[in-house]
Amino acid sequence: MESQRVVVVVEDVGAARAALQWAVRNFIRAGDCITLLHVCPPARSRRRRRSLRLGGFQLALAFRELCNGIAEAKVEIVVREGEVGETVVATVNQLAATTLVVGLHDKSFLYRSTSPYERMRRVGCRVLGIRQHATARDGSFNAELTQIETINLHVPPPKIPFPMFTLPLGVLWRKRSKAKKRK
Repeated sequence: MESQRVVVVVEDVGAARAALQWAVRNFIRAGDCITLLHVCPPARSRRRRRSLRLGGFQLALAFRELCNGIAEAKVEIVVREGEVGETVVATVNQLAATTLVVGLHDKSFLYRSTSPYERMRRVGCRVLGIRQHATARDGSFNAELTQIETINLHVPPPKIPFPMFTLPLGVLWRKRSKAKKRK
């Protein structure tokens, strides 16, 4: 089997941790390359930017501990700065990833986009969205997998709120005014 490059979006929410746990248990195999990607919001001051990047790196290190159960898996940590959606798409394409794993929650970057279908169409890999359920038994968690098809995704053209009819009123008005002048 060919090894795959899996990019997991690291966020400070439970859904992101559940997505990584689900991927480690059900999807990632030995020999795969796992990239933990954290995107920091842009900051103006150098001190604030450094603080955000350090916090993102520490969060990714905490997520790395979840990957310890996989033998021979290579784990990388990437911390980038920028708008979350655009940075994730650019990084996934730059790394030539085969799969993107995203934890779905109410404030996920997939939902905040003005055009989520267009953004996901630009991702050149399979996208797995994992939503964590609130019910948990015996220390385990329940998760729901959603595979987002990016290849056959059809985006309908935007609807016009009301029909536009072009009426040649200017032409009719000119004809009437010329007819009045002749009389």
